[in-house]
Amino acid sequence: MYFEVSINIEEEILQLKKELNAVILAHYYQESEIQDLADFVGDSLELAKKAASTSADVIVFAGVHFMAETAKILNPEKLVIIPDETAGCSLSDSCPAPLFKQFREEHPEYVAITYINCSAAVKALSDIICTSSNAEKIINSVPKDKKILFSPDRNLGKYLMKKTGREMLLWEGTCIVHEQFTDKKIQQLKFTHPNALLIAHPECEEPVLAIADFIGSTSKLLNFIKENNSNEFIVATEVGIIHQMQKACPQKLFIPAPPDSNCACNECPHMKKNTLEKLFLCMRDKKPEIKLDKELLEKAYIPIKRMLDLS
Repeated sequence: MYFEVSINIEEEILQLKKELNAVILAHYYQESEIQDLADFVGDSLELAKKAASTSADVIVFAGVHFMAETAKILNPEKLVIIPDETAGCSLSDSCPAPLFKQFREEHPEYVAITYINCSAAVKALSDIICTSSNAEKIINSVPKDKKILFSPDRNLGKYLMKKTGREMLLWEGTCIVHEQFTDKKIQQLKFTHPNALLIAHPECEEPVLAIADFIGSTSKLLNFIKENNSNEFIVATEVGIIHQMQKACPQKLFIPAPPDSNCACNECPHMKKNTLEKLFLCMRDKKPEIKLDKELLEKAYIPIKRMLDLS
């Protein structure tokens, strides 16, 4: 569908939000137009907390499918809708529930800490969920005599092993965006921006993390650029966060880390499936709706609740 006057879409969305008593939650990796319309913009942990505490009747989740599922798990009686139900996640796709179930059965004595970037079915098979913001704290909460399975991001897992000193058995999944960054390309960029600090998400490959000036979750990267005195930053995560960085510090320069190829691989193709037009349509039609059966909702809630209690 084509809309001749784009500004009217924004007005219609705001009107629909009022009529539905809806809240619009958006991830940092969404298009800037969606971020600016959202009631709240955040990373996975912040969005989970907002979903858990909202008094709205309808949750409109501008993010990817597993995030909207998490909102539904925390609000089983509410309508949860997503602009594009095909907006998936490479990490979630890399960890199918039947294979994860087998993985768990092969290691029954292990505690399964699972990154939130996974399906509701995988969450239901986990002991506790984590995000990149709270993973270190959650790992440290597990008694030292307990073995840990960490899934599905191997790069985040390796980083956390170094941070915590805990040995963990890792699932071999990666993020299609963060695995594209290379230390070689970033070092080349450093020649033209010698004063720029490299800030990186822990989903990046080890050689990139080894040369980073700061490593942190999306929200921690945003806080870092606000507090640090440097005026130039090379940003090794999905490019959508730069919109919030520019809003917070318009006087500073933010340079997207280049991917290994000449493609736009520093954009998540799944996140970018959501558009302003799709946001309008999903609110107008109240679909696509996130639906999960009662047993799955109840099982998946337990490890998420454990995460929120520790956060």
